[in-house]
Amino acid sequence: MIKPTLVVLAAGLGSRFGGLKQTIGFGPHGETLLDYSVFDAIRAGFGRVVFVIRREFADAFRRDIASRFEPHIAVTCVFQERESLPLGPDEAPLVEAGVVAARLKPWGTGQATLAARPAVTEPFGVINADDFYGRESFEKLGSFLSQPNLDQSTVRTCLVAFTLRKTLSDHGRVARGVCQTTADQLLLSVVEKTRLWPVGDGAENRPETGPVESFTGNEPVSLNTWGFAPSIFAELDRLFGEFLITQGRDPDAEFFLPFAVDQLIQEKREQCRVIRSDAAWFGVTYREDADRVRASLARLHLAGEYPAQLWP
Repeated sequence: MIKPTLVVLAAGLGSRFGGLKQTIGFGPHGETLLDYSVFDAIRAGFGRVVFVIRREFADAFRRDIASRFEPHIAVTCVFQERESLPLGPDEAPLVEAGVVAARLKPWGTGQATLAARPAVTEPFGVINADDFYGRESFEKLGSFLSQPNLDQSTVRTCLVAFTLRKTLSDHGRVARGVCQTTADQLLLSVVEKTRLWPVGDGAENRPETGPVESFTGNEPVSLNTWGFAPSIFAELDRLFGEFLITQGRDPDAEFFLPFAVDQLIQEKREQCRVIRSDAAWFGVTYREDADRVRASLARLHLAGEYPAQLWP
């Protein structure tokens, strides 16, 4: 049986946190959140990890991070670059007009996922490098991706969704994609709520203008934990080309992976299974979140969920 691959989006910087979160140790022996993701992926049966990184910190990433995984799982690094465009006849004028040269950053998580295309031929999961998803989440993701002939299945895409109340910060607002689903847990849409604050067991979205929206806290939310058959690359390539034509001249426009999946659902070209996870999700949106994450990981080690050291 072919083992799925894990694609890790590691090219971004944590602007609000104030540093490169992928390299900061939160575990009892300095483990990063990425260490836990790779460890859990190996336990869940993933056979390879592909890191999508920026070329400018490639040497440091390989030396300080990727090297410690190589004894345990196959590792590949690919680059997300602003210059990585489809370059079809419709997009070529954008390059000739200097649009790419004027761009100061890559094009978002959709393009980051596309950057992995040369290195991935099997079903694959996509996660962020700077979040903690928990063992259960990887087990559910790996189980979906290990289905025989996934590329020929009616439902070839999945989203591992978390419970909203478990993803909030006590130190400021967060942005979360709230999932709308059918009765049989197919994704209808992901609606981005960008100003979510905890309120009791629930949450409120407080936009700068307009009414406040209340949530129970039980809603499923997307934290960029996706599973795909490799056929998704052709669809992403097509949508990225369309994005460049319509928004390529906007220096701040980004090709987001959830928006691409949502468009494919609306076009009835893909169906996406929403798989709920009860795992504890940890993220570090603000510096003040770091102590809570360290304490939570220490408790998981003490409970035996993780060994004393991940990589002895």
